[in-house]
Amino acid sequence: MEEKTLYTITIFSENTVGVLNQITTIFTRRQLNIETLSVSPSAIQGIHKFTITTYAGDSEMMKKLVRQIDKRVDILKAYFNVDDELIHQELALYKLSTEKVMEHGSVEYLIRKYNIRVLEISNDCIVFLKAGHYKETQGLFDELAEKIGVLQFIRSGRIAITKSRVERLSDMLAEREKKNY
Repeated sequence: MEEKTLYTITIFSENTVGVLNQITTIFTRRQLNIETLSVSPSAIQGIHKFTITTYAGDSEMMKKLVRQIDKRVDILKAYFNVDDELIHQELALYKLSTEKVMEHGSVEYLIRKYNIRVLEISNDCIVFLKAGHYKETQGLFDELAEKIGVLQFIRSGRIAITKSRVERLSDMLAEREKKNY
């Protein structure tokens, strides 16, 4: 089977209705599955940032995908990166039975061992927050599910920034500004 690489696609657009549908249609046509998706306002006023991960066989496929996305009227710019070019994290929430956690040992032990935050403790449940890479959040889930039992679990999409000094869109907008003068 062909070895696939996880790519992170970053897309900048104005916050308009239907942009996400346009983007997902392009992924569907190319038969690429979206692994994670995160959308939020960017550092630039009025611009939203989509962070999408997908697996693909090679960078040529990603170049074609990004060119297709860039052609959309509502898209300002799209880029793709591999993990080495990014600083990235995801968040995970774990809800556990308070009784089961106490049977297992102290909450402090779990906090220290896994570098987690406690968001809520009640008589019925404890909710933990873990920030990290996929392997870390999934590894914690696997261990907690086996040793204690997990009542509920949710993981966010990837959030990522490039290792470059400024957002790539800032560079592109500065270039456009120079050309207009």
